[in-house]
Amino acid sequence: MDFKEKKDKKLDSRKSMTDTTPLLHSTHQNQRHSYYRFNSFPISNSFAVEMTTNILPRQLRSVFLGVDVGTGSARAGLFNEDGKLLGSASSPIQIWKDGDCVEQSSTDIWLAICTAVKRACDLGSVSKEEVKGLGFAATCSLVAVDSEGEPVTVSWSGDTRRNIIVWMDHRAVKQAERINASNSPVLQYCGGGVSPEMEPPKLLWVKENLQESWSMVFRWMDLSDWLTYKATGDDTRSLCTTVCKWTYLGHAHMQQINEKDSCAMESCGWDDGFWEEIGLGDLVDGHHAKIGRSVAFPGHALGSGLTPHAAKELGLMAGTPVGTALIDAHAGGVGVMESVPASDSESIVDEDAISRRMVLVCGTSTCHMAVSRTKLFIPGVWGPFWSAMVPEYWLTEGGQSATGSLLDHIIENHVASPHLANCAASRRISIFDLLNEILESMKQDEGSPFIAALTNDMHILPDFHGNRSPIADPKSKGMISGLTLDTSEKQLALLYLATVQGIAYGTRHIVEHCNANGHKIDTLLACGGLAKNRLFVQEHADIIGYPIILPRENESVLLGSAILGAVASKKYSTVRDAMKAMNAAGQVVHPSKDVKVKKYHDAKYSIFRDLYEQQQKHRSLMAEALS
Repeated sequence: MDFKEKKDKKLDSRKSMTDTTPLLHSTHQNQRHSYYRFNSFPISNSFAVEMTTNILPRQLRSVFLGVDVGTGSARAGLFNEDGKLLGSASSPIQIWKDGDCVEQSSTDIWLAICTAVKRACDLGSVSKEEVKGLGFAATCSLVAVDSEGEPVTVSWSGDTRRNIIVWMDHRAVKQAERINASNSPVLQYCGGGVSPEMEPPKLLWVKENLQESWSMVFRWMDLSDWLTYKATGDDTRSLCTTVCKWTYLGHAHMQQINEKDSCAMESCGWDDGFWEEIGLGDLVDGHHAKIGRSVAFPGHALGSGLTPHAAKELGLMAGTPVGTALIDAHAGGVGVMESVPASDSESIVDEDAISRRMVLVCGTSTCHMAVSRTKLFIPGVWGPFWSAMVPEYWLTEGGQSATGSLLDHIIENHVASPHLANCAASRRISIFDLLNEILESMKQDEGSPFIAALTNDMHILPDFHGNRSPIADPKSKGMISGLTLDTSEKQLALLYLATVQGIAYGTRHIVEHCNANGHKIDTLLACGGLAKNRLFVQEHADIIGYPIILPRENESVLLGSAILGAVASKKYSTVRDAMKAMNAAGQVVHPSKDVKVKKYHDAKYSIFRDLYEQQQKHRSLMAEALS
């Protein structure tokens, strides 16, 4: 039975729900407290200043706006039609953490977005008339709103502001285990099982623990989709969010990729049997009204563009085209995947060169994005997801749940951290830059053959927030081998370096696992905050053994979001066309040619793999002792 037949069979017995309820503006605003510092971003002044005369009016540029909501801030970036950054700004967002529960506020996030957009326009000297298209990207967090668009709490606290379960929230581990025990056919499209970071386990948790909230929610939305809904009033969901985080089967729409005009498609990719089996059959009601009655390819123009109310709040023009959104990591992929040096792009004539690349989107977590023409089922790796990032390609998505956040954790919890932070601040450099300098000095003082060799007796398994892939073990724990009583700044530098290396060994594990299961990856492209750290990038190149291409523009997630706006505005006919026009390569970091470096990392990688095997043995022994 195909998807449409299954859906039609259910319709007569289901209660119909309206899908036209407008999203009303909140009548109250909450005071916002940030746990994050305000960050400013460098502004490119390379664009030409237009001259005006008394005869001819000033010619308006075509500018595209990208908005990215990360874990700690909302950011906005403005790009010209060649993908050059004109101006960007960020605004912090609030986050509540209580054990495995991590929550945010959609009201707070929207206010932060409005602040960032207005400031970016001011810094880039861009008028609202010049913004021709807008795209959103955000973390894959779960948003709950009622029939009037007001937040519904998903928190034990009952605080209505806290209506978002953040992507990194791990409250639903047991629910994920029960869902995976169902062995539903849809699970093969997410590496064999859902993660507690995906939406079905979180939905099941709310139903089982917060029944009043469950009954009040009118729409469950990925954060990216909620942003486009807030902006346009159009409830159409993204093929990216639904396929990657909701078990939606995007390949139900394969025949629609060749349609001349992008359209909002009836959501025929839901597997109703799956939702019934896991205890969430009520989400099938009303043609799946609560989780998405229609979907669209990323970049599809939604509704009539910005509503007058949203446009006023953002400081933009009503009717500005808004494209269907992407998850933030996937926007990073769109913003960087065609960023190959000109010499390479000219010498490669086959379109499938893109299939030999993997994008590392390195931020709080790291996502590993690769595409292929054929679907590849890889145990422990999410996907294959059809057209979830690059149209007509199957997406494979690996990941590490804690990378930037792990480095912060290691540094901030060390006794030497406050002093180093003060030193870095006095010199106006990052603490990472200062630690890199200390490591370089230690290399010289100790006569080490290369910086990496400083950690020859320190080894780290970076699974402090579980293993997303390729082991897919949310219960995995971090491990450190080689600690002493030393609490000096040098010892912190070594811990930092060993953590960077542990993260890079994890990426090597993912790349090797993907290539062993059908991929042919030989080039990496890196973007995100950690990609600005030269030591982080060089260690990855040395450990994996592949060149790493950095983009011309640092803000690849913002660029990927802006590309969605460019496609929605019809400046470019497809996402792929826009990628080729707006992506551009910067520096290429090559792996060391020193054979000793390779030999060293091969040995440490072997130890890295052994750490998890030791942990499994320890778990087994303790389970037996407590049985």
